Amino acid sequence: MSKPSLIAIDGPAAAGKTTLAHQVAERLGYLYFDTGVMYRAVTLAALERGIDISDEAAISALAEQVEIDVRPPTVDDGRTSTVYLDGEDVTNRLFSAAVDASVSAVSAYPGVRAAMTRQQRRIGERGQVVMVGRDIGTVVFPDADLKIYLDASVETRARRRWQDYQAKGQDGSYEDILASMRQRDRIDSQREIAPLRPARDAIVIDTTNMDAGAVLEYVLKIVESRDCDRVASSREAEGDD
Repeated sequence: MSKPSLIAIDGPAAAGKTTLAHQVAERLGYLYFDTGVMYRAVTLAALERGIDISDEAAISALAEQVEIDVRPPTVDDGRTSTVYLDGEDVTNRLFSAAVDASVSAVSAYPGVRAAMTRQQRRIGERGQVVMVGRDIGTVVFPDADLKIYLDASVETRARRRWQDYQAKGQDGSYEDILASMRQRDRIDSQREIAPLRPARDAIVIDTTNMDAGAVLEYVLKIVESRDCDRVASSREAEGDD
């Protein structure tokens, strides 16, 4: 049986898509590809080169110039992938507070999104990829073999993010995280280019009352059913001949 070669998982922040995508990739032996790291890489490049984050033209030009690649982990340090920026491993520099504070603005620029979409397609076309983001099924790979859209109430998502911060010993109140997440949702859903929304043929899963294990098993059953559908379609086509 032939499993989907490209699985697109979209959804708002803290809906559980990162955890799901990583687990699905591990179970299938696929590359886990969080497209958000590409926007972080552009942001990192801008910060390290002293480019003003508010200079849309300069940031967009930078996005056209840099080459970003994502590969399976090359170091056993807990990373889920290795990210290269112009051939340099920058994985451990992508999640600094400075990058966190600027990546939303960078990722909203149309020129940046267009440049990153081209690079994301280059990686996805290798096959055997689980790609996670906010516009994979709608823009990056509208013909993806399987599209999943995870959602949850904003209160649930804020609570999850707050619990993550607590577990890591990071500061942040639930109220502040909730307000920030509502603002991020507005930016993502109202932007002119590639707004956050489910693809028309995506399978939408509300994870508000589901734990990560339940979501994983549900999606793996969907993958298995797609295998069966492909086999059935193949047999029907043979019968038509």
